[in-house]
Amino acid sequence: MREYGPLQLSLAIGLLLSIPAAGRAESPKRPSTAAQSQAGTPAEQLGRIEAWAAFTYSEKSGKVCYLAGQPAKSQPPGAKRKRPVAMVTHRPGERAANVVSFIEAYPLQEGSDVSLDIDGTKFDLFTKGDTAWARTAELDKAIVEAMTKRKQAVVKGTPAKGPVTTDTYSLAGFAQAMALIDKACDVKR
Repeated sequence: MREYGPLQLSLAIGLLLSIPAAGRAESPKRPSTAAQSQAGTPAEQLGRIEAWAAFTYSEKSGKVCYLAGQPAKSQPPGAKRKRPVAMVTHRPGERAANVVSFIEAYPLQEGSDVSLDIDGTKFDLFTKGDTAWARTAELDKAIVEAMTKRKQAVVKGTPAKGPVTTDTYSLAGFAQAMALIDKACDVKR
């Protein structure tokens, strides 16, 4: 599977940010791309640690800070989809922090859950379109805490058509990337 560069990753992230998290108390305001906010302000990369990159930008409601990473391995090989992306987003102006999402890069089976296994700690995420989210802010926080302390996250999704996919994310560098976005958006742990 080919690797995507920072521009492609930013565009994939922008796609995710343009989709509201159904069922969550989130603002519908989303930028058209992660690299550029609605006001045209480019995103600033705060750093890249291992497979994780941290960014910030400003929009009407205030500063947005997020990190994004790609899986080290995706199964089955040759599945017809773009590269998946895992994200955590802070929107302090909207009182939202630690919003976890996984872009699976294919239409997920309607009504299905995506399973997340972080070194034996399991979570079920709800889906809409090609993305999976935690159901509550408390679950978001628990997932982020587990990801900062563990080594690997495995995400399994069921596409509308085709076999179940499994994406394996290395969590090396995740805690450091979280620290960058926490500092940029003044989120306390």
